[in-house]
Amino acid sequence: MANLRDIRRRIKSVKNTAQITRAMQLVAAAKMKKAQDQALAGRDYADLLNQVLVNLKENVDEEAHPLLDQREGARELVLVISTDKGLCGALNTNLGKKVRADKPDADVISVGRKLRIQLGKAGRNMVADFEVKDPVPFAEARPIAKLLTKLFLDGKYDKVSIAFTNFVTTLTQTPTIIPLLPISASDLGEKQEYEGVGKDQVKETDHAAALGKDYLFEPSAEDVLDTLLPLYINFQVYQTLVESRASEHSARMVAMKAATDNANKFIKELTLEYNKLRQAAITSELLEITTAMKAME
Repeated sequence: MANLRDIRRRIKSVKNTAQITRAMQLVAAAKMKKAQDQALAGRDYADLLNQVLVNLKENVDEEAHPLLDQREGARELVLVISTDKGLCGALNTNLGKKVRADKPDADVISVGRKLRIQLGKAGRNMVADFEVKDPVPFAEARPIAKLLTKLFLDGKYDKVSIAFTNFVTTLTQTPTIIPLLPISASDLGEKQEYEGVGKDQVKETDHAAALGKDYLFEPSAEDVLDTLLPLYINFQVYQTLVESRASEHSARMVAMKAATDNANKFIKELTLEYNKLRQAAITSELLEITTAMKAME
């Protein structure tokens, strides 16, 4: 049985741990708010971009652009977006399971250290690895999108997808895999499964309004499409990075709150055990004193 000194040391240790997890919870909550703001900031821009693309796809030959080329091959590349740090619950584990189940043979480009190590140990072909700052700068999405586009256009891969954790609510983050390349012209401007690009589905009235706008394309619709499609890919990559970062901070905040609550509960249990042992020691001393006094009489 532990003595009073040991219990006091354990209580002090658990209190220190609770202070650390509480501080990490508050930091994660502040970072989550910034990531959410980033995800929401691009909605208006994304809606307008989608409307222009809806109009463009009706004015050009879909088969004329290489990024719209639907291929029959099975060579696939997946951009896997995980975290650099742990202590965020089952976030990376759930995403890793989905990648292994849905894309068992795909090559991988990774963002984040956790799944890069995990998938590398599993024998996946790791094509490249990127590090992204927090909060996510839009400029850091460009080299990732540029590499994905280059590998697709060079014919090394027939399909390119993005695996990330979709931020639904503070308590809910869903591992998600979306196709990136080739771009399906029928899906441009329509609802996506995640926050941000195309979050609000283009309704029939909006679609008609987009087509009804009298756009003047200079020098031509094809040249404008050449510029907008890479921009669309850049924004897709950026949005998934922001979603993943918001999911990471949300999961870490929830995990640290749970750890803090468990530590406080453990402190109460240890304090109760300490008081019981202390009371037993006091009672034992009183009995010894009383026994000694009786013996002296």
